[in-house]
Amino acid sequence: MKKLLLLATGGTIASIEGEEGLVPGLSAKDLLDYFNDTSLSVDVTYQILMNRDSTNMQPEHWVEIAEAVHQNYDQYDGFVITHGTDTLSFTSAALSYMLQGLQKPVVVTGSQVPISFKHTDAKKNLSDALLFACENIGGVFVVFDGRVMMGTRAVKMRTKSYDAFESINLPYVAMIKENRITYYWQPERNELKLTLDTSLCPDVFVLKLHPGTNPEIFDFLKKLYKGVIIESYGNGGVPFEQRNLLPKIKELIDEGVVVLISTQCLEEGGDLYLYEVGRKVAQYDVILSGDMNKEAIVAKLMWALGKTTNIIEVKQIIETPLAWDLSITWDTED
Repeated sequence: MKKLLLLATGGTIASIEGEEGLVPGLSAKDLLDYFNDTSLSVDVTYQILMNRDSTNMQPEHWVEIAEAVHQNYDQYDGFVITHGTDTLSFTSAALSYMLQGLQKPVVVTGSQVPISFKHTDAKKNLSDALLFACENIGGVFVVFDGRVMMGTRAVKMRTKSYDAFESINLPYVAMIKENRITYYWQPERNELKLTLDTSLCPDVFVLKLHPGTNPEIFDFLKKLYKGVIIESYGNGGVPFEQRNLLPKIKELIDEGVVVLISTQCLEEGGDLYLYEVGRKVAQYDVILSGDMNKEAIVAKLMWALGKTTNIIEVKQIIETPLAWDLSITWDTED
């Protein structure tokens, strides 16, 4: 019989009616009391790490979750983390970087409707997560609505529907239906020993460009942040006419702030070398995001900056695929 550890962090799945709306209130034991699937032969130990709405989840809480997995790693065959959906993707990505060399499954799940409600997706999601946590597979995964996704690729796409999450730019690992797992592919196993690396620098800002963005915004950002992610348009273009952003971006880099150019488009990633508007900013020491999603980019940049502030070193970390977060290579100028 597989031994699993359920780590509860709050979220909708554990929410109850409060005076001002839904609020996390159930313990890990309460969650399992609502879970009555007798078809799974597992020995589940539960532990409540925190009980918060995931809107209030911070990088320091990612560290707490990663440390709990690491501390209990040798005692269990797999791990299930229940989490609020709003920032679940950030947490699953962060865990993917902080826990290297996983030979066991770490499964993150939640629900759109509290488990205590009559009509809820929580029981299925919890059942599927426990089932997948018994698999002989290593890595961080998101299990939601019968879909198994890599932790670095899951993105919340819908606010109410049960199929809230999609795997962006990478196929689902598997589907789960009626307690049966159908694999589409499996991440390659490695022989690395588990290491915990919780070096995080939370001083990262995401700037989403829009027509009319004032270049002076960068004067404020350089005072507060060590890394700035610019979500530009399409393949990564940055405007250089009228409200020209290029001089301010260069100032940012010259003062040692890491600048990463991403795209607002969810699928297929960017290519700064395709258009003039991209090449003009690519002449600076900017970091390229490839086809990583925003959640993975934020977590990975915090993780990289926790190790070094050297722009070249950070660039190498970010642009090197890790935990299946990146699949695009770039064609640069000769």
